[in-house]
Amino acid sequence: MINELLLRQIAILAAIAGGALGFLSLIPFINIFSITILVICLAPVVLVYMKRENLIGIFDMREGAILGGVIGFVSFVAASVIYTPINLILGFIPLGALQSHFFFKYFFNSFGSFIVLLLLIFFVALLSALMNAFAGLATSYVYELLTGLKKESNESVDFEIK
Repeated sequence: MINELLLRQIAILAAIAGGALGFLSLIPFINIFSITILVICLAPVVLVYMKRENLIGIFDMREGAILGGVIGFVSFVAASVIYTPINLILGFIPLGALQSHFFFKYFFNSFGSFIVLLLLIFFVALLSALMNAFAGLATSYVYELLTGLKKESNESVDFEIK
C-alpha cells in the first residue's frame, strides 16, 4: 500500500515542477522542450530527486508506475493552470510576430469552448499520466538493476490441511 504522506509529497513536487514547466511553456522556442519533458519524462526526474534526498525508500515497479502516473497527471494539470490564464492575458497584448502564438483569446468566446478546453486538459493529462507511468516503471526497473535491491513482496504462506 502506498503511503498517503508520500503521495502528498509527490503531488506537491509534481505541481511545483508542472507549474515551472507551464511557465516556461510561454517562451516560444522553449515550449516544445518543456511540454516534451512535462508529458514524457517528468516522473524519472521527480523520482530520482526524491530518492537522492531520501524522501522515498525502496519502491518496486508497481509503485513506480503508480507514482509516475500521479506525477504525470498532477504536473500536467498544474502546468495547464499556470499556462492557460497567462496565455489568455498575453493574447490581448499586441506583440507583433508572437501574436500568432497566443491563440486563447479566440477560444474563450463562449462557455461551450471553456468546457471543451477543460475536457482537453483532462484527457491530455490522462495521456501524460500514462506516459509518465511507463517512465516511472522504467525508472524503478533501472534502479533495481543498478542497486540490486528489491522490495520484498508479500510472500504467500504455504500450509497444509490435515
